Amino acid sequence: MNIVLTGSIGNIGKPLTQQLVQQGHTVTVISSNAERRQAIEALGAKAAIGSMFDAGFLTQTFAGADIVYLMETMEAAGDMFDTSVDFIGAINRIAESYKTAIEQAGITKIIHLSSIGAHTDQGTGILVFHYNAERILGGLPDEVAIKFIRPASIYFNLFAAIDRIKTTGTLVSNYAGDQPEPWVSPLDIAEVIAGAMEQPFAGRQVRYVASDEISPNEIARVLGEAIGKPELKWEVHTDEALLKSWLDIGFNEQIARGFVTFQASQRSGVFYEDYNRHRPVLGKVKFTDFAKEFAQAYNQD
Repeated sequence: MNIVLTGSIGNIGKPLTQQLVQQGHTVTVISSNAERRQAIEALGAKAAIGSMFDAGFLTQTFAGADIVYLMETMEAAGDMFDTSVDFIGAINRIAESYKTAIEQAGITKIIHLSSIGAHTDQGTGILVFHYNAERILGGLPDEVAIKFIRPASIYFNLFAAIDRIKTTGTLVSNYAGDQPEPWVSPLDIAEVIAGAMEQPFAGRQVRYVASDEISPNEIARVLGEAIGKPELKWEVHTDEALLKSWLDIGFNEQIARGFVTFQASQRSGVFYEDYNRHRPVLGKVKFTDFAKEFAQAYNQD
């Protein structure tokens, strides 16, 4: 098949590209960074360099594809320390560009990387952009089949905690406890997406993806043991204190407030409501596997 992937070759895009190329598909990878061209081509894929905001470029690149894989990231919208960026508005514009290009290129099969929490626009903070994107793409004609893939929290997000662990010896959020929550490896996400491309497309489908279920306190214990800090704790700050700490280091206010609200929805359980109703079979890469990767990054940093 002729498959076009957005999202370049990051944590999900790279293993997805590798798997699809190995399966014999013709793969085109879209990136906004011209410096990625060589790395994309080294994987056996074609590189298309352009902007996700440019519907004309997307239309030209999508033309002739059997399947198009779509994703949006906050990084594509702007720098999280740029106080002038409207991240939700920017990601809405990317989704609108996708919709226009899909219609103009005549694409009828889409896989869209969304997120757990995309079932609602209430109380999930910054992650409302996933809800918005699903609704925008859902406005495509009925003959366009869409598979919405909703992964759980991705393991690699925990790499952002390395500096804090080194300076304070803690993990921090506005919630904690012993209630297991779903987490996922990008490798399992890539495998699910590749598998979904081989299955029939019909209507609008939603699939959740998770690799393991583990509580905040257990995360601290497992990571602490992996890095030689068995005393590592998951520390709870109030919403107000967490917001102040992020604003004090210069975070965009929409991002800071959005993340505090998002994490509060994890605390309340709103974030997991639909996931809990449609729990998937867990993937292969367990949290203890990721802990080894985390320890390597921690010791190299």
